[in-house]
Amino acid sequence: MAPRASLIAKIQPSGESFVAAAVARTGDAVVRIDTETLVTRRADPLFDDPFFRDFFGGSFAPPSELERKIVGQGSGFIIDHSGVILTNAHVVDNANKVTVTLKDGRIFKGEVKGVDEITDLAVVKINAQGSELPIAPLGDSSTVQVGDWAIAVGNPVGLDNTVTLGIISTLGRSAAKAGIPDKRVEFIQTDAAINPGNSGGPLLNAQGEVIGINTAIRADAMGIGFAIPINQAKSLQALLASGKKVPHPYIGVQMVNLTPDLARQNNRDPNSLFMIAEVEGILVVRVMPDSPAERAGIRRGDVIVAVNNQPIQDGSKLQSLVDRAGLNQVLKLKIQRSDRSLELTVQTAQMSNAA
Repeated sequence: MAPRASLIAKIQPSGESFVAAAVARTGDAVVRIDTETLVTRRADPLFDDPFFRDFFGGSFAPPSELERKIVGQGSGFIIDHSGVILTNAHVVDNANKVTVTLKDGRIFKGEVKGVDEITDLAVVKINAQGSELPIAPLGDSSTVQVGDWAIAVGNPVGLDNTVTLGIISTLGRSAAKAGIPDKRVEFIQTDAAINPGNSGGPLLNAQGEVIGINTAIRADAMGIGFAIPINQAKSLQALLASGKKVPHPYIGVQMVNLTPDLARQNNRDPNSLFMIAEVEGILVVRVMPDSPAERAGIRRGDVIVAVNNQPIQDGSKLQSLVDRAGLNQVLKLKIQRSDRSLELTVQTAQMSNAA
């Protein structure tokens, strides 16, 4: 058996703490983002009560609407000398005021340049007026492997410049399995502690390079966090910084994974609304009105078994194929409709066109 000291030496890139070295390389570029959002709601119906009006006098004019200020906090990191910051969309979306605080104490007004809720990415810009800004080096998330070190940096629950250490638990975790099915991201899963306020902060490798953007924790599980791969952020950064809309192709179906056993259970149920082909594939549970799927003739209860001759057994794979196809591209679908086999073509469209 190898001596313990030699095992530790193999784990650590150097004699000093590699975590300290990694954070020293990137930590100064990690920022705290404070937000203020004004929420308007209708005044309490009590104001319209005749007794209430009589009590205060007939001249009392109740407000028709009330404003409430909601404050929030998250993290981000500077990626270039012009003051561009990457963070999560949910940190800054709809904020009326954004304040960015650097590790050295400098405070700047933040301008939200672009937000994409589908990937939970956002770009914020600060004007440093010629003063030097620290920059976070961006890594390559395609080279990340399960078991690699993962270092999360951010401002959880208001505790600035907090560092936690873990490993990469898995790669390509679907948004549905991460518990946030409305996103289009194949997440990096880590056991490095990611807490409220860490959102938007960087996930680093052992060299101090950003490999992901911390975005979510599973509320029903301890020690499970998720990060957006940095390569996805890099591919969208320019669009977001310019305020342009990020293209998100869709076909317009809600779906669940189907196995022959599940289909048989449905078909044996006397209360079942329709019979399902007893095959493995993707069951269409809803077709959105005026969507590409509706125009293509796809129906509720259809089972998609192949796309462009590629067998499909998981909804996340279908979504990935749609994303990779791009906008206004034609996909060939092989479908089982009860005991019939069909081939339909569907043309992708921009998701915002959904009814």
